[in-house]
Amino acid sequence: MQDLGKLIKAYDIRGTVPDQFNEGLAVQIGAAFARWSGAESIVTVRDMRPSSPGLAAAFAAGATSQGVNVIDAGLGSTDMVYFAAGYLNMPGAVFTASHNPAQYNGIKLCRAGAAPIGQDTGLRDIRTMIENGVAAFDGPPGTVTSRDLLGAYAGYLRELVDLSAIRPLKIVIDAGNGMGGHVAPAVLGDAMLPSLPLEIVPLFFELDGTFPNHEANPLDPANLVDLQKAVVEHGADAGLAFDGDADRCFLIDQNGEAVPPSAIVALIATRELARDPGAAIVYNVITSQAVPEIVTEAGGVPVRCRVGHSFMKQRMAEHDAIFGGEHSGHYYFRDFWRADTGMLAAMHVLAALGGQDRPLSELAGQYTRYHASGEINSEVPDPAATLQRVGASYADTAGVSVDWLDGLTVSYGALWFNLRPSNTEPMLRLNVEGPDTTSMVRLLDSVLAQVRGTAG
Repeated sequence: MQDLGKLIKAYDIRGTVPDQFNEGLAVQIGAAFARWSGAESIVTVRDMRPSSPGLAAAFAAGATSQGVNVIDAGLGSTDMVYFAAGYLNMPGAVFTASHNPAQYNGIKLCRAGAAPIGQDTGLRDIRTMIENGVAAFDGPPGTVTSRDLLGAYAGYLRELVDLSAIRPLKIVIDAGNGMGGHVAPAVLGDAMLPSLPLEIVPLFFELDGTFPNHEANPLDPANLVDLQKAVVEHGADAGLAFDGDADRCFLIDQNGEAVPPSAIVALIATRELARDPGAAIVYNVITSQAVPEIVTEAGGVPVRCRVGHSFMKQRMAEHDAIFGGEHSGHYYFRDFWRADTGMLAAMHVLAALGGQDRPLSELAGQYTRYHASGEINSEVPDPAATLQRVGASYADTAGVSVDWLDGLTVSYGALWFNLRPSNTEPMLRLNVEGPDTTSMVRLLDSVLAQVRGTAG
């Protein structure tokens, strides 16, 4: 039996094709998911990777062998499967490896209503079922039916954010040859719905899972260079960069500068609080301190959370939060079944930008108060021991706050850092923020020296 621990991660199923993930295994996963879910029907979506059609078909064969029907929605983004699972009220599966290189593929699963599935909420049970052998179903097989949901998805998003009355905007969109090139024209263009006051300049809209231009991973600044140049060259008002499965979106201002995701969190939070005063807003431990400050000033209730979509969605459910945001570019909406959608986040920013006359740099600037390091990774032999050692060094320091919600967070008022372990690698991830660059860099250097064993 293959070691499924390398394939079934904390939040999804992902590995290299065909050595870690192949159609034979997809059949078993489809059968196990169908039996585990107890559903009559499952909806599936797939991305543009060369292996995705075969894997999706194999998964459907496994599911139908258990008497479960499969609604095949074809090509789509990850947030489209969340829409489908909510809209159709059935479990969903999307075949994608997000921002990973071309040799990878995987599956993200959700329950009806787009409820998340992670290790503790189904993935461990599905893995056990596969390892023990999925029992045969004694009854007629299910059916596979194709259904186009792209128009319904686009229409639903447009109902949530009205862009029809904004001032004309020129927007460059870099899809990175990923699913943004499929869904952006439907939502922001005029392919299916009435045209919007947007002039779209497309970059790499051709669907190509080999990613011939650059990786579809906007977290890496190198993958934003083409978009930054294009925004300036075209005199655009903004640029949008989507990852491979288009569930995350990053913004570039009119000067070609990246807009901090935390500023986007704060901007969208104020817009949502204007609709629902006093509502809760969830943010994670590496999001800028400006977010809870601005949420409080806007009359909302800031709720701090661990990093990761399953934790974010759980906290949103517990507090009936209207919105949640992570500094990694994931944005969650109560009106979208508490699921994350980069497209809806982009629409909120465009609505805010087009509803006033200032450029995006000034608009985003009012939500940016501090200086951040960005995430810095350090490979260490024993992450847990290193984390404890660093934490102990601050335990008795006067005027310092220490907590362990998600790794280690040490705060000196507006100056703070978070150090947390990777879920998959022997690595610690460090984020530092401060009121000015000098103090931030000084703390960054100090913590890195402790983590990497170079402190004097």
